[in-house]
Amino acid sequence: MTGTGIHYLDARGPDGVRLYAIGDVHGRLNLLAAMHRRIESELVYAHASDWRIIHLGDYVDRGPDSRSVIDFLIEARKRDPRNIMLAGNHDIGMLEFLADAEPDGLFMNYGGVQTAQSYGVDLVRDAHWYGKAEAIARGHAALVKAVPRSHVDFLQSLTFSVSFGDFFFCHAGIRPDVPLDHQNQQDLIWIRDAFHDHQELFSKVIVHGHTPVPEAEVKANRVNVDTLAWKSGTLSALAVNGGDKQIIDVKGKAL
Repeated sequence: MTGTGIHYLDARGPDGVRLYAIGDVHGRLNLLAAMHRRIESELVYAHASDWRIIHLGDYVDRGPDSRSVIDFLIEARKRDPRNIMLAGNHDIGMLEFLADAEPDGLFMNYGGVQTAQSYGVDLVRDAHWYGKAEAIARGHAALVKAVPRSHVDFLQSLTFSVSFGDFFFCHAGIRPDVPLDHQNQQDLIWIRDAFHDHQELFSKVIVHGHTPVPEAEVKANRVNVDTLAWKSGTLSALAVNGGDKQIIDVKGKAL
């Protein structure tokens, strides 16, 4: 994959198709809705005939409105399948917790308590009475009952990558020197150091989130649009129109 890659400055999207790649949302419905309004206004103003809005995963956990974020995305995709949703590690972590109430896994330790609260479930409310493990088991049963089947179906439907033009989109990044069409799903939603430390060009520019940065990070071989939206109040996206590329942000209240 090295030596014949695409530099960000030269990368182009497909002719006649506008691309938008939105970073990690983590339960911030207000920011996601604001980003969609901004994109929709731009598409109308520019008279765009074709487009894709690519959501880079991590829709749940940490922020306050995970349930509503999933509802929003389900409706967006139903309204127009050009809304594309990729899987993030937190989205898969929610599925894993629903299947098996692991008390020390990703969901319980990194924001799943807030996700459960958005469904009206307090996972650890009774811990002082029953102990943590039993309280989580009780909360897990309540959460499984509270999460609509449509939400489980949505999470299970998420794909792990997509490519348009000179850009490859995924949640976390790729394993260097592995062809894009042979990437491991775990790497696509979890990888950090081996990907971030790689300085050479890839066969396409990788657009990702997963690792928070103060502002969107543009490198020769990758673009990171995870700006810690749930906490910072800034949701970022990469917009591509042919050879024109820009970072767009929407801002709300920091938590």
